[in-house]
Amino acid sequence: VQLQASGGGLVQAGGSLRLSCAASGLTFSAYGMSWFRQAPGKERELVVTISWSWSGGTTYYADSVKGRFTISRDNAKNTVYLQMNSLKPEDTAVYYCAAKYAGAPRYDYWGQGTQVTVSS
Repeated sequence: VQLQASGGGLVQAGGSLRLSCAASGLTFSAYGMSWFRQAPGKERELVVTISWSWSGGTTYYADSVKGRFTISRDNAKNTVYLQMNSLKPEDTAVYYCAAKYAGAPRYDYWGQGTQVTVSS
């Protein structure tokens, strides 16, 4: 199983980025997908989640990103996306995608991370 995250980069405050996480080797639609982030000196935090497909694709957003970030999934492409708008310097972090099987208590797989840097 591989989760390949991409799309990070350097952007000015107020700008946008779209992250992608391409999954292989798993039944993608059976997994809830999440994006976490970890800033220097801070713990990894959950940013957004989209549930497995037959549960309706329920989403969760951390308060800090509500109204600015949007998670979506394309099961035909085995890919989850994170559209990030109105970026702030405090969004600077390494972003990781993760997969959790339907109803499982823990995340099964993690991507390698992609750096997002927002300049003020």
